[in-house]
Amino acid sequence: MTFALYFGNRGFFPGSLIAEARDQVREAVEKQGYAVLMMEENTTRYGAVETAEEGRKYAAFLKEHKDEYDGVILSLPNFGDENGAIAALQDCGVPILIQAYPDEIGKMDFEHRRDAFCGKFSVMDVFYQYKLPYTVFDAQTVHPASEIFERQVRQFAATCRVVKKMKRFTVGAIGARTTAFKTVRFDELTLQRYGITTEALDLSELFMRVKSMKTNTEQFAQKRENLLRYTNWTGVPDEKVEMLSKVGLAIDDIISDYQMDSIALRCWIEIEQELGVSPCVLLSELNDRGIVAACELDVCNAVPMYALSAASEMPATCLDWNNNYGEDPDKCILFHCGPVPQSLMAGKGLVIEHKMFAKSFGAGCGWGCNVGRIAPSPITYASSKTENGKLSFYLDEGRFTNDPIEEGFFGCGGVVEIAELQKKLLAIGKMGFRHHVGVTFGNVAVPVREAFATYLGYDLLPL
Repeated sequence: MTFALYFGNRGFFPGSLIAEARDQVREAVEKQGYAVLMMEENTTRYGAVETAEEGRKYAAFLKEHKDEYDGVILSLPNFGDENGAIAALQDCGVPILIQAYPDEIGKMDFEHRRDAFCGKFSVMDVFYQYKLPYTVFDAQTVHPASEIFERQVRQFAATCRVVKKMKRFTVGAIGARTTAFKTVRFDELTLQRYGITTEALDLSELFMRVKSMKTNTEQFAQKRENLLRYTNWTGVPDEKVEMLSKVGLAIDDIISDYQMDSIALRCWIEIEQELGVSPCVLLSELNDRGIVAACELDVCNAVPMYALSAASEMPATCLDWNNNYGEDPDKCILFHCGPVPQSLMAGKGLVIEHKMFAKSFGAGCGWGCNVGRIAPSPITYASSKTENGKLSFYLDEGRFTNDPIEEGFFGCGGVVEIAELQKKLLAIGKMGFRHHVGVTFGNVAVPVREAFATYLGYDLLPL
């Protein structure tokens, strides 16, 4: 990830402040592993921007380096000129983080006072007037060498990743919505208004690819080997391993052929009836290698999963709000049959036969659930819906705990603890959100919320 660095200036402040800032901000950003893009110091006075003319020079610099930067960090070593800032950045096309240097007690005389505190308000005001979105976090002034700035840059990077990925992406809807699951209905046209394209295809295409697939190819052998390494297949019949490898390879080919960034799969009941396997472990493995895959054709949970994964740089998963946990009002069990990625599990999973399908249709038709337990971790969770032309989300944080779930509990689940859970579950139900929720590890609600509300125009509903 690369950040373009911008430095604001007001002429009566000492040039030494700009020189220090160019070194300090660059070092702080590079220390975290990000690359920087800086205008040459001799392009403008001190290598900063004050006038509208200098702003246009900076805009030309960005245009010359189009597509080379993911965000702009606007640093105010002093008051900074808002007219130069808007001329420089109104067409930058990426998120902008505004940082203002703090004044120091004992250095408030005319030679040392910065006034960046005040200048930041001026820049924000003009950006607001021009409807140019920008990011500010929870401190009006912060030094680049501080831990607060380090955290802000990290959060801003996550925001930039979400914005970059979500502006234009494709969700594959593989199969039609299961008739009984009206809870996963969605509006393709609403998604398209937000830059999200849905590529829909029938399960028959998946079946045809599977049935015509040869098993004596290097590609098939590699797929089978990758799956066998991925999790524990003890006890799975060889013919089921072969069929799951075929289905997995066919889904990979569909994703490649249709250039899908994420998918939602109609995972039951036809795959089990026609092919004799359950695709849970395939969705698990897709998610684990960073290809977002929701089950039960839940396109509206593939969307937040894609954002959560971009923010956390971890896999995401689709889970059910499934069980209360005893009488603890702030805990419940989140669960799904077996699509949870190994990276989010407490240990290696075990592929078993899907108990629901075995009970409903007879033994042998549901091999493919990757079962186990979800690892303890802080989490961020979100879900979305389409309604009246709007794409709406809820977003919050919690944590998976070490609390045990009894041995007989089927699937892959974990106990989650969320403050005021009962109030939030009531809101989720009353607002018409589904029983599914997208989850990733880590506390990334702040940058995701910033991406959704400030840059992408999504409707965020409070819990």
